[in-house]
Amino acid sequence: MAEQKQFEPLIIGFTCNWCSYRAADLAGMSRVKYPPNVRLIRLMCSGRLDPTFVIKALKGGADGVLITGCHPGECHYLEQNYKAYRRYVLLRRTLKQFGVEPDRVKLVWASAAEGVHLAETITKMVEEVRALGPLNWPGVVAPNGDHPIHHEAKEEVPA
Repeated sequence: MAEQKQFEPLIIGFTCNWCSYRAADLAGMSRVKYPPNVRLIRLMCSGRLDPTFVIKALKGGADGVLITGCHPGECHYLEQNYKAYRRYVLLRRTLKQFGVEPDRVKLVWASAAEGVHLAETITKMVEEVRALGPLNWPGVVAPNGDHPIHHEAKEEVPA
C-alpha cells in the first residue's frame, strides 16, 4: 500500500509594512522557525487591504489567508487597523455564505517586536488549515496548476 502524502496548505499572508512585516523579518533574523507554507505580501497598512484581494487569493489556490497589522491604537495611519477589523468581520461573514469555513481567514495584531508571536501564529494557522483540508472551492486553481473537477448534484427532470 502506498504511503499517503500529508496535505500541505498554502497560506497567503497580507502584512502591514510598519509592524507585522517587520515582525516576520525579526523572526527570520532571530532564526525563529515557522512553516514555509505562508507567502507574505507586504502592504503599507492592513487598512489598505481590499477584501477582494482575499477572495482572489482563495480563488487562486490559497487554502487560507492571514491578515496582520499593528495593534489597535498603534496604527501609523491613525485608525486604519480599525477599518481592517471591520472589513475582516464582514469578509468572514461573506465567505461563510460562499461555503468557505471562516477559520480559513484570520486577523492578527503583531508589533515589529513580536516576531516570536507572529511565528507561533503562523504555525498554529498552518495546523488549523491542514486540519480543515484543501479548500476545494469550485473554480479554484490548485497551486500545481490543476483545475479540480467538481461534480455538482444535477436535478433530474421528470419525464
